[in-house]
Amino acid sequence: MRGVNADSHSVTPPAPAPATLLSRLAVPTGVLAAVVGAFTYVAAVDPNEPGHYPACPLLQVTGLYCPGCGGLRSAHAFAHGDLVTALHANAMAVAGYAVFAVLWTVWVVRAARGRPVRLDPGPVQLWTLGALLLVFTVVRNLPYGGWLHP
Repeated sequence: MRGVNADSHSVTPPAPAPATLLSRLAVPTGVLAAVVGAFTYVAAVDPNEPGHYPACPLLQVTGLYCPGCGGLRSAHAFAHGDLVTALHANAMAVAGYAVFAVLWTVWVVRAARGRPVRLDPGPVQLWTLGALLLVFTVVRNLPYGGWLHP
């Protein structure tokens, strides 16, 4: 008898149907749609004009640039194809856009092939990322790091 366990006379559930390509790509497509929507909004609503976005609280209180300062201006310039201005506004954000593009592409390719996607950075990678952000933050707040000011 198919589907019945002879030892306990219980019915075993049928094997799940294999996921279709469309269902495997649904989540990466949704993430890309959200990112495109966010970039479209920032491209349309200029962060260089006062009153559209809140100011950075750290910058307002201390006068220091955080690692995210200039990120919206960077996204605005990037969306308009102005890579030099985007890099000047926040170089780490532009690097983040590139990293996102690579990781998203790997995700889509693996999902299309039916392979699992697992992003599990170890302590070395996380500490390296934290150190890079710290160095970026410190350098952009020093007098010779003025080229990193947004």
